[in-house]
Amino acid sequence: MRPGIGIIGTGMVGQMCHLANFAANPVCRVVAIADLRPDLAAAAARKFGVSRIYGSHHELLADREVSAVVVVTKRRATGPIVLDALDSGRHVLSEKPMAYTTVQAASLIKAARRQSLVYAIGYMKRHDAGVARALAELTRLRTDQSLGRIIGARGWCFGGNTGGSRDTFVMTAEARPDGLELWQDGPDWLPAAMRPDYDVFLNVFSHIINLTRYLLGSSPDVVDSKIDLSAASRITLDFDGIACVLELANGSEGPWREGLTIDFERGAMTIELPPPFAEDEAQISLDQDGHRTRLARESSWAFRRQADAFVSDVAARRMPLASGADSIADIALAETIWKRNIIG
Repeated sequence: MRPGIGIIGTGMVGQMCHLANFAANPVCRVVAIADLRPDLAAAAARKFGVSRIYGSHHELLADREVSAVVVVTKRRATGPIVLDALDSGRHVLSEKPMAYTTVQAASLIKAARRQSLVYAIGYMKRHDAGVARALAELTRLRTDQSLGRIIGARGWCFGGNTGGSRDTFVMTAEARPDGLELWQDGPDWLPAAMRPDYDVFLNVFSHIINLTRYLLGSSPDVVDSKIDLSAASRITLDFDGIACVLELANGSEGPWREGLTIDFERGAMTIELPPPFAEDEAQISLDQDGHRTRLARESSWAFRRQADAFVSDVAARRMPLASGADSIADIALAETIWKRNIIG
């Protein structure tokens, strides 16, 4: 039996990055979609050939043919909807951030564990084929020591044009609806005036933080943080003696620039990530003996690979590459970074 997928939220990201990719997967079925905007839901259903439309996630979760859901709603509504889905016994892939606080995130992980459910977070960059090559190269370099030991790392994310094509989704003039249950948008100690910036930080920059953890170690310490979303933020993480400096800025009108360089004693490896919605792979470069070599790329898209992996993980009841149990570390780091920035 092919897993029955339900998509909760049919906005631009829901259609372009999730609905299109699950609809293209031959080993699952997109059986239903849910959106509080009826015209948008109907238009998306026509575009992607989905027969059942629901006006709320509660109605969709009552559909017994839905065995797993993808949650792509406004960020403050993500946690409550995910919790409802997990409590109903559905496997879940949700967009990031999974929550705004570690307490919220822990409640979701507990719900997934209670019924041994697959709970994945949409850090699609872990699924990028270029990133997979980078991880293989990093493992080799650490084993054969051909470039010596790692002496440091530098990551950057300068948010700009996100890429993607208007032809891959439909939209209507309907207003975003109210009435959803919303979780608090930050820890109690975070001043209200700072919460919109905290929201942007989690939405945009948790990707590079998550990817850095994936490559260098799951539990870094925060050495320093300077948050200024009107200009550039600078964060230093310590991975068991390896310092990684992250430079972060958002709102550029130019191209999206994001990546990570890992410096060795005798060279470096650089990962240049594509814009979030661009159907492209990361470019991997190796610097050795004064020469730069670019590894060959193929044609794939991280969002497609993420969708395929989720379907496979559900079928095998396997821990996802970007699980909720792992991703709570990104929320914990965000809390530590912001608290350190406020308190000093």
